[in-house]
Amino acid sequence: MMDTYSKDNLALDPNCILEASCITHKFDYKLFNNINLSFFKKQSVSILGESGSGKSTLLNILSSLLAPNNGKVIYDALDLYSLSNTDLLNIRRRYFGIIFQAHYLFRGFTAKDNLNISSFLSSNSIDYELLNKLGILNVINQNVGELSGGQQQRLSIARVLNKKPKIIFADEPTGNLDKKTSLYVMNILFEYIKEYNSSLVLVTHEEDIAFSCDRVYSLVDNNLKVLK
Repeated sequence: MMDTYSKDNLALDPNCILEASCITHKFDYKLFNNINLSFFKKQSVSILGESGSGKSTLLNILSSLLAPNNGKVIYDALDLYSLSNTDLLNIRRRYFGIIFQAHYLFRGFTAKDNLNISSFLSSNSIDYELLNKLGILNVINQNVGELSGGQQQRLSIARVLNKKPKIIFADEPTGNLDKKTSLYVMNILFEYIKEYNSSLVLVTHEEDIAFSCDRVYSLVDNNLKVLK
């Protein structure tokens, strides 16, 4: 059954973290129309879709990076796109964790420098146990440019998890990883949302990764289809 939005329901259900209501967006062509989604604590949600279907754009809208043409995104009973830029930035920095496909690590800095920046902004100490789980503890003193693509991806994931976000938005978070490592990293993300009462929203083209999540949608013909 498709999730539906109600501000009253959001206020009454303590497990609901984020809701999207009637989200519509287009560029030179329509991407999607009237999308409604709810995201809950300890829940993982994946969105499948072909290249160009709009799944990354939808993730950007949900994660506060792009205002939709129509519709609302509600976090903590607040309409994100009615907030000031300062308030929106504060929510994004303190409560949202965004894992980009392109990493956006600081070149010319070490892996630890990148983690220190995240630690400073979030006021959280570096989680060395997490680094060990991700298999990058032994390379934190190396320059980012010396790391493999897979190591950089795991570093970007560690940087996000280190700030203990309430919601993780991930765009192809395992794109540079082999299948075995991908499943291992996904399990770390699943463990995180269970431990910290958080939610995971990811877009991917990999069906095995998508179906490891609690809920699975496919973005096709401008709408979301429920697959799981």
